[in-house]
Amino acid sequence: MSNLNHQDNFCSVENINKRHEGSLKFLTTQANILDETILDLQVSLGKYHSSNGAGTSETGTSCTEEETRENILKIENSAAGLLCWLNSHHATQGLDLGFTKDVLGIVATLARVEDDNLSRLMSEYLGMETMLAIVCRTYEGVKALEKYDEEGNIKSDSKTCLHGAESSVGKKINGRFLVICLEDLRQYAGDFVADDPQKKLDIQKPKLPNGNCPDGFIDYAVNLVNLESRNLSFVTTNGQGLRETLFYCLLSRLQIYKTRAEMLQAFSCITDGALSLDGGMIKKSGAFALGSRKDVEVKFPLASGKTDVPAEYFECEDRLRKMKWERANIAADMRRVQELMNYTKANCIGQE
Repeated sequence: MSNLNHQDNFCSVENINKRHEGSLKFLTTQANILDETILDLQVSLGKYHSSNGAGTSETGTSCTEEETRENILKIENSAAGLLCWLNSHHATQGLDLGFTKDVLGIVATLARVEDDNLSRLMSEYLGMETMLAIVCRTYEGVKALEKYDEEGNIKSDSKTCLHGAESSVGKKINGRFLVICLEDLRQYAGDFVADDPQKKLDIQKPKLPNGNCPDGFIDYAVNLVNLESRNLSFVTTNGQGLRETLFYCLLSRLQIYKTRAEMLQAFSCITDGALSLDGGMIKKSGAFALGSRKDVEVKFPLASGKTDVPAEYFECEDRLRKMKWERANIAADMRRVQELMNYTKANCIGQE
């Protein structure tokens, strides 16, 4: 009887392994197809680069982007300043920045705004701590930035984390710093504006009790930031971009008005705060920011105008991002199937 049970178990394990092998073979085929498609798309983009010089700058790479980084570096003993320094010096210093592979950047460097006044207002609204926040794709990326000993103290002697890097280069981080994890954010669940290259959110305009849109309303702040094409989609593991994740979380339905007077007249339909171009600020319904404007040390860089890059280029870039995202998901599935196969074989050997 025991022999029969042993044979049945063996047949069951063999069938399970055959299914896993079939799954692995199918995934490998799909991965190979994607690899060929990715290569073709990269060749197409490469041809455009060769015939048109350097890469794209669809939202503009103005000098103010470099100024933003320089201003971050001026903030003494900050994690954001250290990260910017490491990114610009790691090649010459021989540093291993593997712990930052999941880091997208600093909030202040991940968007651009077309108007300097609006950039100052939005940066002041968010505040220095948020503007200097480090943005990671996943919780694993957050954990990689900081290591602890058995007593829960931060390890500063580990070179595989941010605090270890600070000791290696003679810089220091004082106090706490904010890290934002994209996969844990409350995401925008609505539609996007049709055929909009920036994938703006299709949020209904505010309405007064009489049904009219308030005078002076310009747009929601989340739609007034410009994103680089690589950050418009397939940034997170679920395929979302930064507008519907990071910036919707930070700005929500913050409204922008031309004047303070018009903003105050629209107070009844302001739920998530508002700014006016002449300096008015409502943090949220019922919380007003009064007094003089602050001179912000770090603000969003400016966009430098329209692009002359054809729409087909961005479509090709978007397809490439999607293919790479799908390829990464398949690679993860292949690892899981292989782990299941190893687990099944190990259990079978153990039972023998």
